[in-house]
Formats: sequence, C-alpha cells, structure tokens
Amino acid sequence: MNYNKKTVSDIDVAGKKVLLRCDFNVPQDKETGAITDDKRIRAALPTIRYLLEHNAAVIACSHLGKPKGEWKEKLTLAPVAERLSALLEREVIFAKDIIGPDAQSKAAALQPGQIMLLENLRFDIGEEKNSPEFAKALADLAEVYVSDAFGTVHRAHASTAGVAAYLPAVSGMLIQKELEIMGGALEHPKRPFVAVLGGAKVSDKINVINNLLEKADTIIIGGGMAYTFIKAQGGSIGTSLLEADKVEYAREMLSKAAARGVQLLLPTDTIAAKEFSRDAEPVCVSTMAIPDDMMGMDIGPDTQKAFAEAVQGAGTIVWNGPMGVFEFPAFAEGTKAMARALAESGAITIIGGGDSAAAVEQLGFADKITHISTGGGASLEFLEGKELPGVACLMDK
Repeated sequence: MNYNKKTVSDIDVAGKKVLLRCDFNVPQDKETGAITDDKRIRAALPTIRYLLEHNAAVIACSHLGKPKGEWKEKLTLAPVAERLSALLEREVIFAKDIIGPDAQSKAAALQPGQIMLLENLRFDIGEEKNSPEFAKALADLAEVYVSDAFGTVHRAHASTAGVAAYLPAVSGMLIQKELEIMGGALEHPKRPFVAVLGGAKVSDKINVINNLLEKADTIIIGGGMAYTFIKAQGGSIGTSLLEADKVEYAREMLSKAAARGVQLLLPTDTIAAKEFSRDAEPVCVSTMAIPDDMMGMDIGPDTQKAFAEAVQGAGTIVWNGPMGVFEFPAFAEGTKAMARALAESGAITIIGGGDSAAAVEQLGFADKITHISTGGGASLEFLEGKELPGVACLMDK
C-alpha cells in the first residue's frame, strides 16, 4: 500500500469546482434529530476552509446512517448543513437531492468561495453498490475530487472510490494526517514499537496480529480476546469469552512471536465476576485459574502494572481495543490504566479509532495522545496492512 498520496496542497484548486467527500455521519437525538456531537463536522473544517480560501467552489457530500437506498426524512443531511453553516459562519447551500435537478442546478451556479452540501449519498442505491453511472453523475458536478472521510476509505463506494475514475483525486488534510502518522508508524516506526490490542474477539484482530508480528517489538493482548490465548496456554478460563475455533490460531501466534523474538504479553491476573452486569461483584483472580462459575471482565492490578511498564521507553505505541468491559465502571480500571500509561509514555501514541478512542476521550487523556484515528473499521484494516480502496484510488505523489 502506497501511503504517499497527493493532497489538496499539491494541486491548484482556484476557480475549480471541488467534490469533497466528508464524514458527516454524526450521532443524533433519536426523538428530535438534533446533532448530539459535531466532532466529525469540525474535523472537516480545515480542508473546507483551505479550499474556500484558495477560491474553490466546494460541493461537499457525505452519508448519514443506513437508509439502504431509500429516502428517509430522519436521515436527511439538512441539520448538518445548518451546523456546518454556523461553524463556518457563512451560508451552506443545501441540495434537496444528490445528482438530481436541484443538485445539478445549484452546482452549476456555485461560485468560487461558496459551499454547498448534497443530500445523503446513501439515499441512492448506487452509492454503496459503487455504481459507475452514479459515480459518473457525481463526478460530472465537479472538476476535482478531494477525499477527506477516513472513516469510509475501507469501503469501495461510488463517493469514496468510484468517482476517482472520472476526476483527478487527492486527499484532504484529515486523510493526509492519517496516512502520514499511521502509515509512518507501520512503515518506519520509531522503536521500540509496541502494539496494544484489546476488544472482545480474536477473530476481529487475526489479520492485525499477523501483520503486527512482522513489525512490532512487543505485542500486548488484553480484553475478551486474551482468554482464547490463555486457553491456548492450558489455562482455566471459567465462563470467560472464548472462541474455541481460534485456540489453535492463538497457539500458532504464540509460537510465531517466540520464533520472531517478539515479546507477546498476556494478562497474569484478571478482574472476574459471576455475571456480565454493571452491578456484578468484582473479584481478582489468576488469569490461568479463573473459577468455573466466573468470567474475566478486566485486567487485574499486576497486569496493569506490567503492561504500563512494557510501554515505558517505547518509541511508537499503537492501541486498538479496550482492556476490559470499560462501559461498566467497576471493570474500567484496566483501560484507564492503559490510557494513562500511553499518555505518560513520551512515545508517538496512536489510538486506532472505535472503543479505545472513546475510552481515551471519556477518561480525559485525549490531549496527551499524538493521534486518535477518525476511522474505526478503516484504522483496523490499516493495521492489517490491507489496501484501502478509498486511498488506493488517490493520485500518487
């Protein structure tokens, strides 16, 4: 995968119509439809401002929710246009369709320094099917394509990959930052390179572990996925999360790590409980000997200390997935300790989106982290070393 892609600053956008793919898939209040968190809209502002200041006419587009090709009033992007307008302190013209007469006439009339927003891309079935006809109709609205929705680059949709067949395609500032920081960490990490992996399932992280075993100096495994590894070592894991069909794979990874000289760390003690519940009574036990009627819910204090020590002195740390059931306060200590250890490590620290990003922000350590990825699924596939269609389609430098 080539991460060295052309960006908005590598091309002349003055006087040009620019189709800008943003990620405006914002959380909304189920009753009122009000936007409850505009972080994703704010994340798009640097690229939008750059384009407007450099005299481009900006045609922004995004998906919202999963309308599956049907028109759903509650998934309209009208509230996003309103919020974007307030943030930019200028009018955002809103098209009531995507490639229909309203969008076409408004795009045709759009002047340099103006911005418009198309209606929800996924109202058209052609978007997720990456229909060439739909991609071509989108491309016909503009002269240049700028991709700035990192959360969607792992999907080959019309607006993330298809349009690049018809327009010169470059990255916006958000994607540029992801490629530079995450691409740099995977290709030329400052060593020692430590990967911290958590979350529920080994199956979600199989390719990540495989890829990182080739690159990392240390791999730390916590969360529900750790118990499959403990089982592979002959431990008793009680009623903890187990993927029985992945025990052999875990065994292979343990021997691959040993053969490559990669330190693979697993929890030695576990905060267990008799039931998966917010009010369950936490008990600290040995990870190799979890009682038959108990399940692991978090890493224990000795493990927290060992994992924290393992990241001290690291050059680069990548973290994806919480250490326990952090949404239950009694089982959040492991994730909290990991977040604190990263914040205090002095390393280049990268959080790979999703639950770990939420945990770091919730726990107040976000400002001490080098980079928090804006894409959950995309950052996971990035760590797997997969080619991301929405990046591969951009012009190389």
